[in-house]
Amino acid sequence: MTALPQSDEQALDLLRALGDAARAKGLAEHHKAPREYLGVANGALGDLAQAWRQGLDLSARLSLADALWKTDIFEARITAAKLLTQARIRPDDGAVWDMILSWVADFDSWAIADQVMTAAQKRLVADPSRIETVAGWTTSDDHWIKRAAMIIALPFAKQNHPSETELAIRVRVLGWAATYVQDADWTLQKSVAWWLRDLSKHDPERVQYFLSNHAKHMKPFARKEAAKFLTE
Repeated sequence: MTALPQSDEQALDLLRALGDAARAKGLAEHHKAPREYLGVANGALGDLAQAWRQGLDLSARLSLADALWKTDIFEARITAAKLLTQARIRPDDGAVWDMILSWVADFDSWAIADQVMTAAQKRLVADPSRIETVAGWTTSDDHWIKRAAMIIALPFAKQNHPSETELAIRVRVLGWAATYVQDADWTLQKSVAWWLRDLSKHDPERVQYFLSNHAKHMKPFARKEAAKFLTE
């Protein structure tokens, strides 16, 4: 049974104990962002975060997540996001959402950004009005922040029977995508391709329409990924 940390320092010690120097070197080379890597396998991080999520109340989780994030250690930031990844949070008074928002400006790695956005997706689904905050990210000068807007909205590409509100968000995100594909940035192009690929499984006609109007702006790899599940 995983021990619950009695302090922020002990939580970090527990993470370090799971590290592997060779794996840490590989992670650093792969992600390239200049920070400390411990070399902990993602599965082990998930098990640890799950135990802490179940054993700590929300206030303690928020405090620990904040402390882990501030270390700027790769695995600590991943674990911080995992601590806040929960479909139903009671009370969902905005504290988790606000903490996630405070991290967005720090994004410099797809792995960390995607883990945070996995947590954020659940808060957005819980309160779709939060899309108004996300909309502000789409005009950022930072491509990581712009990319995050597509990733957080992925649940709205995966619904078979969206409500009126959910469908409106789907249409809105497609509008963002139409703007994004005019930017040659690889990360933005890929985020659009992923979104369209997932949407094509549930709303292929809308993806076909998007591609007929905007594919000319997309890089070849993005066009191919977006159309991956479309049938002739």
